[in-house]
Amino acid sequence: MVEDRKLAVLRAIVEDYVATEEPVGSRALVERHQLGVSPATVRNDMAALEEEGFIHQPHTSAGRVPTDKGYRLFVDRLSSVKPMSAAEKRAIATLLDSAVDLDDVVQRSVRLLSTLTRQVAIVQYPTLSRSTVRHIELVAITPTRVMLILILSTGRVEQRLVEIPAEMSDDQLADLRIRLNQAAAGERIADGAAALSRLPDAVPPADRALTKCLVDVLTDSMSDHRSDERVAVAGAANLARFGDNFDTAVRPLLEALEEHVVLLKLIGEVAVGDAVTVRIGHEGPYSQLASTSVVATGYGPTDQALATLGVVGPTRMDYPGSMAAVRAVARYVSRILDEGQQ
Repeated sequence: MVEDRKLAVLRAIVEDYVATEEPVGSRALVERHQLGVSPATVRNDMAALEEEGFIHQPHTSAGRVPTDKGYRLFVDRLSSVKPMSAAEKRAIATLLDSAVDLDDVVQRSVRLLSTLTRQVAIVQYPTLSRSTVRHIELVAITPTRVMLILILSTGRVEQRLVEIPAEMSDDQLADLRIRLNQAAAGERIADGAAALSRLPDAVPPADRALTKCLVDVLTDSMSDHRSDERVAVAGAANLARFGDNFDTAVRPLLEALEEHVVLLKLIGEVAVGDAVTVRIGHEGPYSQLASTSVVATGYGPTDQALATLGVVGPTRMDYPGSMAAVRAVARYVSRILDEGQQ
């Protein structure tokens, strides 16, 4: 089914069904859209679309609604993701530019996405395993107590207060700071931890106990993978708009929101670059969520995708608008993380 006219009819059915929440009839299509053909031709096109599985009739004498196959063709034939309006871009910039740290960026992003799309928004925290070490700082609190600060490429900051086995001079502190950064700065988290573990054997014997004490704390903070399964969720109240699909779409999705592992699998693997992934209905990983669609993409500094963000909702979704919002927010968050590395 490649005829432009049939595609125009399908596009009109999808747009009207998303907007009105009602099955779409041929008369409504002719009245609302400039299709350039007679009502009889539209009815013939709708019959062909139904025969090919792109639309179906939910009730006798009712109009037609898109199937998963119809939504898929509609999304695949989008010539491009529509741009955000100037007002929407200002809203994104205003909200995200004032974020104070990574947690704040994630929380603001998920609230913004749910507002822009009127869907459930999910933002995965940047995964520790994909990040690099940006800087290690040592701050003397007392002669035997040091604040160890680990700064990662994701913007994540780990702080540990360390009791050291002996007093440390300012010169020792400065020398050790240099050695730690030479070993780990710029390295992926796993490579940085491995390099640090070899450091005690490379320092003068008198400094080995002190170095090992700090390295042990550093490598422990690097091995904390709790963030790899952390997600932020917002917009569950938006599901109230889909009360007619409560049992098939809303209830299963509400139950899924309780399980972060399920949500991570739902929004999928980290995408590369600007690619926006759309999974419709049965294309998803869970049969109980077969009435749900997902629009997601990866985000991270430069071309390094660190995590995924997206929106989830019933298949009756504004796909062009959701795709535009997901891509725009991901680009802005990526820019913030990229600037944070400078």
